[in-house]
Formats: sequence, C-alpha cells, structure tokens
Amino acid sequence: MIIECRQLARLFLLSLFAITVPLLAVHAQSSTAAPVYKITPVVSKITFGVKASVSIEGTFDRWNANLSFKSPDVSTGVLDVRIEADSVNTGSSFKDDKLKGEDFFNAKHDPYITFRSTKITKTGLNTYSVAGIFTIRGVSKPETLTFVDDPEGKGVGEIKGTMAFDRKEFGMDSGIPFIRIADRVEVTVDFKAKRISGAPLLFKE
Repeated sequence: MIIECRQLARLFLLSLFAITVPLLAVHAQSSTAAPVYKITPVVSKITFGVKASVSIEGTFDRWNANLSFKSPDVSTGVLDVRIEADSVNTGSSFKDDKLKGEDFFNAKHDPYITFRSTKITKTGLNTYSVAGIFTIRGVSKPETLTFVDDPEGKGVGEIKGTMAFDRKEFGMDSGIPFIRIADRVEVTVDFKAKRISGAPLLFKE
C-alpha cells in the first residue's frame, strides 16, 4: 500500500512538472517578446515646405509608416516610411499640380517618397537617433530622425525629424511661373507611436 502511494505521488509530481515547464517557457517567451508599435495617422502627420515669394507648404495626405523590432533591444528596430507623392496638399490645386508634375516630385514616374532606417543609436536616457536612407525622385541620401520613447514603460513614443534637401540636386531645376522658390526643400515627419503588444523596450545605459 505504501509503495502504491509513493508511485501515485511520483506520478502526480511528474504530471505537475510536465504542465508547469511549458507554462514557464511560454511566460519567458512572452516577457521578452518583440514589441509591436502602431503609428496612428490620426495624430501623426507629414508636412512639406519650401521658402518662396508665395507660401508653398502643406501636407502629404496618404502615407504608411511602420516601426518594428526583432527584440526589446531598441537597436534592433527598423522604421519604414512610404509617402505617396501625388497626395501633396497645399490647399491650391494649381500649386499641387505643379508639385506633382515632372519639374518637382514627378509623381507619375516616381510615385513614392521613402525613408528606411539603417541604424538606431542611443543619444539620451530614452532618446535615439534613427539614421536611414531618404529617397525622392529615385535619388537617395542619408538622413536622420529622432525616436523618443516613454521611459515609464507606458509604450507611447514619438518619431520626429526633417528630411531636407537641395531640390536642384534631385532634378528639380524648374520653378513655378511668377513665384521665386528657394533651393532647400523640407519634408517633416511628426509621428505618434504606441506599443500594442510585446515587451517594453530596453533602454540600456
């Protein structure tokens, strides 16, 4: 009888172990799962501007942005931004048509303005520089944005920065009739990002 009780106790412990180990493994995986961030268009924006004798500034109404990580380590993050060039909106159909045309964004031939990060580097307590490649009209140049994440672990962050370029270096040699336009063009992003799943980001010293 004593032997049977010991056998039952051993079987119970083995069963408990078989159930507990997988649960611990799942917990360990979930605690280190790569964070998933969502950039919300409603509270985010991409603007465009160039100094001119008549105001030329506005927004891009259609774009997609994605911030993904392979692990909670911030340095594994990748930011992808894709802007539809023909969605530029200055509030003037005349200006919009000129900007979409061959002399400027050439939206029909090069429909997307893009940014893809190549490296994320710590610059402060919870601030990181996001270096990447900015491409417009098929021409690329290095550019850097800034990513700031909430150090309290609430999972709310911001991505900001201005991608500036000399329009003539990108084939935008022409102007707009009766309007003097500067050479420096700016595309500015102001994103609000929220962690919707995964572990909080690790801010290493």
